[in-house]
Amino acid sequence: MQSSISVRTLFRQIPLARHGWILVLALSSLFLLGFPGDGPLLTAEPGGLAVRAVPPGVEPLPHNTPAAPESQVEYIKRILAERQANGTGQTETDGSAAYTVALPLVQTSEISQTIPVDTPLPSSPLSFSPPPARTIVWDGQQRTVRVPVLMYHYLSVPPADANAYRKDLSVSPDLFARQLDRVQAEGYTTISLYDLLAHLWEGAPLPEKPVVLTFDDGYRDFYTNAFPLLGQRGMSATVFVITDFMDEERPDYLTWAMAREMLAAGISIESHGRNHISLKNKDRDYLIWQALGSLETIQFELGVRPRFTSYPAGEFDDSTIAIFQSADYWAGFTTIQGTTHSTDEPFRLHRVRVRSTTEPDELIRLLALDW
Repeated sequence: MQSSISVRTLFRQIPLARHGWILVLALSSLFLLGFPGDGPLLTAEPGGLAVRAVPPGVEPLPHNTPAAPESQVEYIKRILAERQANGTGQTETDGSAAYTVALPLVQTSEISQTIPVDTPLPSSPLSFSPPPARTIVWDGQQRTVRVPVLMYHYLSVPPADANAYRKDLSVSPDLFARQLDRVQAEGYTTISLYDLLAHLWEGAPLPEKPVVLTFDDGYRDFYTNAFPLLGQRGMSATVFVITDFMDEERPDYLTWAMAREMLAAGISIESHGRNHISLKNKDRDYLIWQALGSLETIQFELGVRPRFTSYPAGEFDDSTIAIFQSADYWAGFTTIQGTTHSTDEPFRLHRVRVRSTTEPDELIRLLALDW
């Protein structure tokens, strides 16, 4: 009788030992790649930045690499500077359920102040000279002003099969022309959002009866229908654009060439986010992706720094305001009805909705309300 057992015999008699090498390999791979559910995956981006992919609402785990604390404002400014230096762009996976953001690997503290983000961008495809940037600094004085800010969407006749929302938000070119003529006949003068903020922050003078025209979403019918009518009357307006839709060259939305032409003619182009997803109840990384992504794109394409945002679908919360403020936007516009604005809440400014049924008489009545 043999006094020892061969290795082959041991593997046949002990199942665990027979498959032990498989277990060792599996454990080794898990230690190298990370156990399922232990946090977001990190991959490499061409620019060399770490890319963290997390679903909205999931708080990323901090990286183990120690780093000096920094304020949220410094954090956002650094991200923007790094991204501009590397020439990299933020990308989206499916637009709502997940997203990819180029971020540092360390969570940071809350917002503490507002500072400008003025790092130069790479050369952009500009074919014109953009208007000079305006600098507006709050002088510390509390002010309130009543200036109606009109909110338009579509400037066209809706198709026959349009749903109720499309019909309600569509103002025909003929009605729009009659509205503009009546507004001018009543002595109103169009001003820009920069004029409005300069009055609130610095006490800059305004015309006797100021009014602001804003257009959400950046539909192409603004260029074909509204832009010529405004130009014929020497009137200004602001268009809040959805930058991803323009990058994708969706046929119902403005192109960047159209935006450059309108900007040169005095139309302001501001941010309406990247993809018209609600900004309410979103986590910090997602809001940064929206705020900086739209900012970077507008500045790259047009050579101007957007300072105003209109919240998609009018939905926002305190976290939304904190991120846009820390990225040095100056104000945010809601869909809350009203004409009174204050230095106390620059990111909760009100507007007056213009509907397909808003005839000139009704519009003038709305402009005169003190609300």
